[in-house]
Amino acid sequence: MKLLLLLSLLLFSLTAAAQQTELAALLAQHNVPGLQLVHTKGSRVTTYNLGHLRQDSAAAVTAETVFQAASLGKVVLAYLTLRLHDQGRLDLDRPLLSYAPYPRVQGQPHAARVTARMVLTHTTGLPNWADNPLGPAWAASPLAFRFAPDSCWNYSGEGFVWLQQTLEHLTGEPLEALAQQEVFGPLKMDRSSFRWQPRFVGNAACGHDKSGQPTEVRRFTEPYAAYSLLTTAPDYNRFLQALRSGRGLKKSTAQLLATPANPADRCGRPPGLADPFVAWATGLGLATTSTGPALWHWGDNGDFKGFFMVLPGRRESLLFFTNSANGLQLTNDLLRLFVGPGEYRASQWLTE
Repeated sequence: MKLLLLLSLLLFSLTAAAQQTELAALLAQHNVPGLQLVHTKGSRVTTYNLGHLRQDSAAAVTAETVFQAASLGKVVLAYLTLRLHDQGRLDLDRPLLSYAPYPRVQGQPHAARVTARMVLTHTTGLPNWADNPLGPAWAASPLAFRFAPDSCWNYSGEGFVWLQQTLEHLTGEPLEALAQQEVFGPLKMDRSSFRWQPRFVGNAACGHDKSGQPTEVRRFTEPYAAYSLLTTAPDYNRFLQALRSGRGLKKSTAQLLATPANPADRCGRPPGLADPFVAWATGLGLATTSTGPALWHWGDNGDFKGFFMVLPGRRESLLFFTNSANGLQLTNDLLRLFVGPGEYRASQWLTE
């Protein structure tokens, strides 16, 4: 028995070393300065931290390095919303305007139909952004509908901002406090926040453009679930495992995370080759892969990109963060390196 255990540990060490070498080669090939990655399979959790905080610095990425998670914060807001739904504080199908006014959509008839479920399934009909969300005029800019609510799938960060502000009004708590109470605290995500924290100084990744030039370390002062989540891969992996298992949610509510709400037929676009394999659940994407059904989402703040895929039937997941505009180019190679050869669809769907 001891011999088998030793052989198993030796094989794992050899595999991990080979994967580390392959990861380093992929980062160099795609000009990605730094990466955090967590692969889980059953009870085994493997973490890799490679590269540098900045391409012109000797400071190395560690497990404590904070990355911008970008749109992966939307999945956190979805989970938080479902928690409030379970507590009887929010009806997913009640119009948001019945909870609180939202001046940016004032006077638009479509606005009265929008619900939390539509936001989480990207069927509000709103654009991704009405203006640059990092610009000074965005927060008060008028918000016009591009499509009728519940008519087709159109990715919208604006919808998540509206939902966030509705939850803040409904509970009387700002997003950061809600996230600490409902997500970060219970899941022990100690290096996670929707706004900059002094404790992040000294170990926060800097973004990089496609040519590998450093951009900046954004110190978000206002918390927005749609893009400002700062976290580490080990922290976010704790959240992923809660999603996979349904921890903190009623069983019927947890099923919403893995049940198609719509076929993710993108508004005004012809069908792509991957469309039959992708749908949208309540807060994240679904993919029919060659290794089984999967939950997935991506994050893209331009100079930071990340991705996760969870295969519930295999009790397996892959999560990675990069401080590079080239980060999503790694997706298929990383899935095949850690999960195995196959067709995973999500990356193809994103680029169609």
